[in-house]
Amino acid sequence: MTTRRRERFIAGHLAWLLVSLVALSALDALTYELYFVVGLIGFLVVVELTAPIAVTPTWRRRLRWLIALGLLVFGYVVVKRVLAILPPGVL
Repeated sequence: MTTRRRERFIAGHLAWLLVSLVALSALDALTYELYFVVGLIGFLVVVELTAPIAVTPTWRRRLRWLIALGLLVFGYVVVKRVLAILPPGVL
């Protein structure tokens, strides 16, 4: 039972990544940063949609570390973008 749920989780996330790669390529907006942000959003959506109700398996508890790391990188991307937008004398 756990293996099937884990496979569904992985398949859902891989499908999201593939669809987002094709969509960003079709829109000619494919960058590493944007792909990471869209992939992180998809990861968080898949985590919530596949969350069990009663018992949390061990492998799902480890996802918290990936989520924390992803949010840290997302924060870095946001700060980098904001600093690129600001005029050069503000900071």
